[in-house]
Amino acid sequence: MSEINGFANEFAFVLELNNKTIKELNPLCRDLIDTIFPNENENMIIKCWRNHLQQKADILIKINNKIKGVSIKKGIKNSVHVEPISEFISFLITNNISRENVIEYLKFHYADGTTNGKGLKRISTTEYKAKNQFKIDKLNGEINNERLLRRAIDRFVLRGKNSSFPISALIYGEVDDFFFLTSDDIIKIILRKSAIYSSTVHFSVLTVQPKNRCLNYNPSYEKDRFCVQVKWYSLFDDIIENLYYKNNAQRIPPSSCPRGN
Repeated sequence: MSEINGFANEFAFVLELNNKTIKELNPLCRDLIDTIFPNENENMIIKCWRNHLQQKADILIKINNKIKGVSIKKGIKNSVHVEPISEFISFLITNNISRENVIEYLKFHYADGTTNGKGLKRISTTEYKAKNQFKIDKLNGEINNERLLRRAIDRFVLRGKNSSFPISALIYGEVDDFFFLTSDDIIKIILRKSAIYSSTVHFSVLTVQPKNRCLNYNPSYEKDRFCVQVKWYSLFDDIIENLYYKNNAQRIPPSSCPRGN
């Protein structure tokens, strides 16, 4: 994969799709369009543009007055969501997570002995887990249920908090070399792997963490301690696994493989 940055990569997809008919597309893009716009006439002209709003869709694609949003990722350690910790805690409380586990998330997040981030001594995730793994496991046990996972998928991956509509696909890669997941694929993967083990806070394959623990007290990153970041570390592997089983027309078995993180 090249060193092209995210914004340039999004624009490259716009250039590849915009003002072309469906039949003019390269095979990869044709597969994407045929999947999210099924049964469209191949002579239809595509309109595509970058989404300049802070929403889940990086690009918007319009065919025959139908608009679909697409998220684009590349590289490793993909972040899928960032929000203030106050809003994340509100999400947990609204979904009836116990007070004990809400407090545990706050302690895990700040790792400074407080629930407000004002402690004087900060420790790393590794140090915190060494002393509190059983508490993290208990929190994970409560949040990894299907009802909450469906809401987390919608909030963290598909729709976010301010999008008009959910994304129809998530692309991983670049114009001439990419894979994609439909929104249905994403839901199935995340629900299917709800029972996997991870030593850190997670919603299935989605890892929850501070945007920056700021252990060196750098004032430039201090504000990031008060944001929650959700990452999909295994995105590429999950795409390949999903593609393999689809191509072999097999049911993907529930995953029980441990995820050390």
